Amino acid sequence: MTKPPEQQSLWDEPEADPAAASCPIDPERGIRLRRANRAQLTWGRVDLDAALPKDHPARAIVAVVERLDLRGLYSQVRARGEIAGAPPIDPKILLGLWVYATSDGVGSGREIAQLVELHAAYRWICGGVEVAYHRLNDFRHEQGKVFDQLVTQVLARLLQHGLIDLSRVAQDGTRVRASAGAASFRKGETLETLMATAREHLAEVTREASADSSARRVAAIQRAARDRLARLEQALAELPAVAATKKKSGAKDATPRVSTTDPDARVMKMPDGGFRPAFNIQFATTADKARAIVGVSVSNRGSDQGEATPMIAQIEARTGVRPSEYLVDGGYTKHEAIDEAQHIGVTLYGPVPKPPKGSTDDPHAPKEGDSEAVVAWRARMATDEAKAIYKQRAATAETVNADGKAHRGLSTTALRGIDKVTGGACLFALTYNILRLISITS
Repeated sequence: MTKPPEQQSLWDEPEADPAAASCPIDPERGIRLRRANRAQLTWGRVDLDAALPKDHPARAIVAVVERLDLRGLYSQVRARGEIAGAPPIDPKILLGLWVYATSDGVGSGREIAQLVELHAAYRWICGGVEVAYHRLNDFRHEQGKVFDQLVTQVLARLLQHGLIDLSRVAQDGTRVRASAGAASFRKGETLETLMATAREHLAEVTREASADSSARRVAAIQRAARDRLARLEQALAELPAVAATKKKSGAKDATPRVSTTDPDARVMKMPDGGFRPAFNIQFATTADKARAIVGVSVSNRGSDQGEATPMIAQIEARTGVRPSEYLVDGGYTKHEAIDEAQHIGVTLYGPVPKPPKGSTDDPHAPKEGDSEAVVAWRARMATDEAKAIYKQRAATAETVNADGKAHRGLSTTALRGIDKVTGGACLFALTYNILRLISITS
């Protein structure tokens, strides 16, 4: 029987968050919240604590979540002292639900709300507090930056206790199906027509607002009309960038099209060879036993070129440590990236392109126009030592992507917009690192 990990030594002295200077030293002081009471007996004489096995993964996940410094969430709570208003749900409950649901492969607020009624682990996390699906969805949509900060916080604890080694890091990207249909991609002329129609609809809804007896219904209709108009305006703004990308790539169909439901999404070639709206999610992972995610980014570019340098910078910003060795596949080995890596003292390991069919040229020999860094990279990748090091890339970075898609619901995303998709990717990274922490400390 696996016992929940003893995490106390990792969370003795939470580090202060400079960005939360306005939050009290005790982030929960004076706050009114609906808190979980997992020892209570609910109607129907259900003992929440007894219904969940002592070695259940939900207990270990909640043990970590409750030791996180969540002042970034508590500082948003307005129900304090004598201030009027109903107390909101404790953020620890919402975060615990999403982390456990992500570990369970559940990515829908509606499904989580249903599981709270049916599943002992979800009921135990809630501790008798009722949670509506729209509150769960709002929490995930709104707290992307907090998820990002918590990824950094967990990494800081792992580094502080020597549980991860950042000397060698691997990066890989995965294309995740976007929440936009192929039919939602429209040309500029069509977008102009749709936007004019959307403006007329918003004006009509506004005029009729006073005649409708249901203010709540009118507000919802107006909000939907404004949101659609905003998406269409964003889609029109994205057209020049799409046109430039198509021209640069030499696409046969040079007519730019942008989605009316998710203007940030782009049609990309997927692993099965088909073309669908998607986002390119990048993860950087330590190549040690811990295999922790130390970098997360999202783009709407189908290529991985140019993604290595900003990721190395992000890792250093998160952890204060710059990797000395960096493992990437052939999509990242642009000569500029190799030069930049050497300039900052990072040794890049990536495959050298094979020569054209029928050519007898040695791909590892220096080529005309090669910089000093590129010449060194070619020679390095011809050695047995470099080949052995490079083999670790697939065993680290690719396993993270496989785990996300096969077990954590990362094959598609219901989120729209790069910012929200990035928040969802950070939630996955946080969940993954918490599971890794539990694994290496149990």
